[in-house]
Amino acid sequence: MTTSSDNQAESTGSIKGGDVPEAGREKKILPGPAETPAVPSESYELRILQSLRRIIRAVEIHSKKLSQNHKVTGPQLGCLLAIKEGGPLTTTRLAQTIYLSPSTVVGIIDRLEEKGLLSRQRNSKDRRQVLVGLTSEGERLVERAPSSLQDTLAEALKSLPELEQVSITLALEKVVDLMEADRIEASPVLETGPIVQANSDELKPTPNS
Repeated sequence: MTTSSDNQAESTGSIKGGDVPEAGREKKILPGPAETPAVPSESYELRILQSLRRIIRAVEIHSKKLSQNHKVTGPQLGCLLAIKEGGPLTTTRLAQTIYLSPSTVVGIIDRLEEKGLLSRQRNSKDRRQVLVGLTSEGERLVERAPSSLQDTLAEALKSLPELEQVSITLALEKVVDLMEADRIEASPVLETGPIVQANSDELKPTPNS
């Protein structure tokens, strides 16, 4: 198990004077343990596990930066971006847009409304409908915040040849099957932990592990 001291260790090791050779600088991978043993190229199972770990860490790091810099989570940013693009939306329509259940989206909206980033208003054309829109503070946050990690990845994947997209899809679905995780309900949202977090836990730093 990785400790906080592991994450803070310097990767320069025995190098004196803080000078890092060019080759070392190019291959330096952060964050993580300073000296992780190299995985043998012929050990495919270890390479797969390492790749999965890097994916998990990338999501954790992105979520932590969002929390620290903008005080929102990945799913919350996804909601804000969807409303920015589609205009005021009903909860049902927003849930369909970001592929989350309506009950989950209600929880996210509640958190964002508490932060002053969203507001609920009655539809002037149909008073039975409640529309969710960005506040001026929400608009400013969307302008400042980076693209969501899943949007960035999705665009990169779509740029690949279809055959390669199919290969990646089938390979990952096979991994899910091998892990006996195919019965776990999951949305296409890159986030570790609960999608809707309690207020007291929402902005806690993501632990390094």
